[in-house]
Amino acid sequence: MIIRKLFKFENAHIVRNCTSERCKFSLHGHSYKIEVLFESNYLDQGQMVYDFGLTKTTIKDFIDSFDHATAIWSGDDSDYIEAIKRYSLRWVMLPVSPSAEQFSRVIFLAVDRILAQTKMKNGEKGVRLHSVIVHETDTGYAQGFREDAYNEQMGKIDLKEIIFSEQVCKEWQDPKMWEKLLAGEEFENPKPIS
Repeated sequence: MIIRKLFKFENAHIVRNCTSERCKFSLHGHSYKIEVLFESNYLDQGQMVYDFGLTKTTIKDFIDSFDHATAIWSGDDSDYIEAIKRYSLRWVMLPVSPSAEQFSRVIFLAVDRILAQTKMKNGEKGVRLHSVIVHETDTGYAQGFREDAYNEQMGKIDLKEIIFSEQVCKEWQDPKMWEKLLAGEEFENPKPIS
């Protein structure tokens, strides 16, 4: 069975080296819709694949990092990068260009890691990330699957190379969330309400 959780955020970026002159030379923004699809052949004690409420902690914080922020490609011009950092409190530096395709891979890798490091407490079993869909506009989206996320031919994504501004980190429920994720620490799912 597959379940889907929808997230939304507003984000600005430049996608260098693309075909469109507007996109590759001008900072612009989108109202993103992110669909995170989970799958399992089992149901938990609440007869759910994965309680949607559980996605409102670490997964939500990670995705919300991009809201009202500028996504920066670390390979962009250094003057541009420094200007964004100087004039914006909220930014995220990525090791790949912030296209919808790469966003789907980045989000897949992070959510997959969060899920793998989450201690299940309500009989969740075999829960896996199926795919991530990134709607950049109402008419265009990219859907990334496991084989895409880990495909280095599409650009290597090392989670250690993703850098969040100090302001983004301060706004997480746990300001050390990213450090804990990279260190392999376990995340606690809340206990089910009895």
